Amino acid sequence: MQISRSGLLGPILVLLGVMMLFWGDFSLGAGEIFAYFWPVLFVMPVGLLFHWMYFSVLERRGVGLLVPGGIVLTAGIVCQIATLFDSWDVMWPGFILAAAVGLFELYWFGGRNKWLLIPINILSALSLLFFAVFSVASLFSSLSSSRPFVTLALIVAGGLLMLSGRRSV
Repeated sequence: MQISRSGLLGPILVLLGVMMLFWGDFSLGAGEIFAYFWPVLFVMPVGLLFHWMYFSVLERRGVGLLVPGGIVLTAGIVCQIATLFDSWDVMWPGFILAAAVGLFELYWFGGRNKWLLIPINILSALSLLFFAVFSVASLFSSLSSSRPFVTLALIVAGGLLMLSGRRSV
């Protein structure tokens, strides 16, 4: 499989354009590239290497390569999102999800052992639960500057619920 130069350079230019659009004071130096894109440069290629070895080199014979490949690739994606948006406090459950992704790849491309679904579902549910809890907590903490408006909205919503509840009795 050949990757053309435009197929590789195109997404890089799009990412740089988006970054310059959202971060007006963004300067393109070696330090900024390493600071913002270290997961793409160092972590994700290792995960892609494991997948490439499984699909191309070993011709689907070494299914065990997909577990570390899925974990490292997913962890790289989580790190990249957290680095770009400075959201480590919300993105950390992605590391739990990374283990579930690695095991799911083993399940999907391996012998479809149904017992693998137990840890996959437990890890996925924990990850999604923590994502939901910490996302809502982050949302409420970001709304703390507009606390009087949120407080008033909660009081009005609660009052409307109490009044609507009396009519149905």
